[in-house]
Amino acid sequence: MQYRQLGCTGLNVSVIGFGGIPIQRVSTNEAAVIVQHALDKGINFFDTARSYTDSEAKFGEALQNNRSKVIIATKSMARTKEDMALDIKKSLATLGVDYIDLYQLHNVKSQETLEQVFRPDGALAALKEAKKEGVVKHIGITGHIKSYLLEALKTGELETVQFPFNAVETSGTQELFDQAGQMGTGIIIMKPLAGGALKNTNLALRFILEHNVSTIIPGMDSLAQVDENIMAGQEVLPISAGEKRALEEEAGTLGAAFCRRCEYCQPCPQGIDIPMVFLLDGYYTRYNLKDWARERYRGLPTRPDACVECGACEEKCPYNLPIRRMLAESSVRLRE
Repeated sequence: MQYRQLGCTGLNVSVIGFGGIPIQRVSTNEAAVIVQHALDKGINFFDTARSYTDSEAKFGEALQNNRSKVIIATKSMARTKEDMALDIKKSLATLGVDYIDLYQLHNVKSQETLEQVFRPDGALAALKEAKKEGVVKHIGITGHIKSYLLEALKTGELETVQFPFNAVETSGTQELFDQAGQMGTGIIIMKPLAGGALKNTNLALRFILEHNVSTIIPGMDSLAQVDENIMAGQEVLPISAGEKRALEEEAGTLGAAFCRRCEYCQPCPQGIDIPMVFLLDGYYTRYNLKDWARERYRGLPTRPDACVECGACEEKCPYNLPIRRMLAESSVRLRE
């Protein structure tokens, strides 16, 4: 495994890290096996969040005997000093650790939120106090809208920035890369496979590693996924002209309005597995697996027909996707 410096934090992180969203889907015992396999393969950076249900608990259980060897990152949607202080305590207890290497302001996606977390009584104040106490070592930020991240970095208060970057999502990224480089900010890349839309994993990860990033955090919930992802980090090979064309062609078929399977829209009040519906629709429309997609759509416990147009999913979507309309369109195709 190759390693890079996480900005000016002094932390040396594996170029392939471990994203904590999918680990929610497996049992605690299964998670322990998968995480240990990742450790054995050289992964030392593990990223989770307060909002990822039991992800913190599973990582904590799996990593407890390797604390000195790993770098644990988590994050919170708390916006006030009081709420963030509570979440820091919860994370420490849930992870079962005395300190957290990196704690991040999570999903800052509006000017209002940005201003709120930076106020004297905002979430950043609690993180800074926790850092003085030694229970948080470094402070970062995550988000999907690069203009707000850029503004946040210019404050000089943050040591890392986490955002989506892949062969599909490149718009507006260079200025953020430049700003982070100038300030020595560590760059953590999420959604490297565009939520599973990009199928050539090795090529997609190598594309990202050609840029000035510290680590990439693909989500993993199986041993096979660990093995597939770590290949790109064992020897960082340059992308050939032919490989670049192939990646551009694949990215070109996706457009911009597609689900990245970040799962922020979940849970749906009606029980609709929104990311799964869009995943099946992708197999139907992009990979010519119509019968396969329809069969699995029929087996869903709750179909999009149950949608009551409440809009809760759209309020939570960091990409501002028109989810209700997209669900209706997917339903028409998949039930034909």
